Order: sequence, then C-alpha cells, then structure tokens
Amino acid sequence: MPKAKKKSKRNKFDYSKDRKKLKKQFKKREAPRIECPQIRNAWSDKKSVARNLRDMGLAFDPNRALPIKTPAIAAVGRTEDAPAPKLVRKPYVLNELVAEASLPEKDTKTLSTDLIEYVQYMVREHSENYKAMARDEKNYYQDTPSQIRRKVDQYKRCHPEEYTTFMESLKGGKAVST
Repeated sequence: MPKAKKKSKRNKFDYSKDRKKLKKQFKKREAPRIECPQIRNAWSDKKSVARNLRDMGLAFDPNRALPIKTPAIAAVGRTEDAPAPKLVRKPYVLNELVAEASLPEKDTKTLSTDLIEYVQYMVREHSENYKAMARDEKNYYQDTPSQIRRKVDQYKRCHPEEYTTFMESLKGGKAVST
C-alpha cells in the first residue's frame, strides 16, 4: 500500500486577512453584548458569569436558587443547615431592575388611520344603527353589522379619549344644526 503524502507546502502568512478585525470578531462572539443596561454597567470582564451575577444578587443557576422540595419522608434523615445569607456587593443593580419592572407598561394598541376614519364616518352618518352602516356605500369591504360593531368597539377600546371627544363634537354639532 502506498504511503500518505506528506504535506510539502509550508504555511505562508496570509496578507489578505485583517488580523485585528478577526480578533475583534472573535472577542465579540465570545463575549456577546448584554442588552440590559443595568447589568451591562455593573459587569466585570475579569470575573466569571456566575461570579458577576452572584455579586449583583441574581441567580446563575435557577435550580440552585429555587431547589425542588424533597418529600418529608426523605428529609427526616437529613439535618438542614440554614443557608448562609449571600453577600450582595452590587445591590443597586437589583434595585434598578425592580424599579424598572414596577413601572406601568405603556399601552401600545392602536388602529390604522383608515380604520379610524371609517369608523368615525359610519358613526357620524348612522350613530348606532349598524344595519344602516352595513348598507352604506362607503362600506367597501361589505362588512356585516356585527363586524362593524366589532370595529366600533375596538375603536372605543383602543382610543377612549379620542372617541369621547369625537362623540362630544357630534353632540355639539347636532345641537347647533337643530
């Protein structure tokens, strides 16, 4: 049997590769960007992930932080020592996270401007008569009365202030014209 050929070509330096850029890419892949600003500001690259999180008062391993309770029969033989209180070196991180979590969530529900204009036109022309709305010539999508009712209710739910001002302006406009 023939022998495998030895590698006769020696390694040469590849001038087409940017070593600095490759090193940056490698570092970025190894240490990904932390999205949470509180944790990112308190992070130390010299410490391990577990040590960083422990210093901030956060759990690295959820199974150790909240262990599964064993049945009382198995626990009779063991004596449980009270867990030593963990020293939190960076409590401000935990406080900032709690403060951010307690902020009320901003309501981001909204409707398209076309749908708002459609609902306002229908209510302006027919008030609460959904059957008449379904027969209206501007009902391009041929919505049924119940579909139109759902759209009006959705408008009331997503834009309550705008709906109340719109209804007040209708009442004010009708009072002037009569």
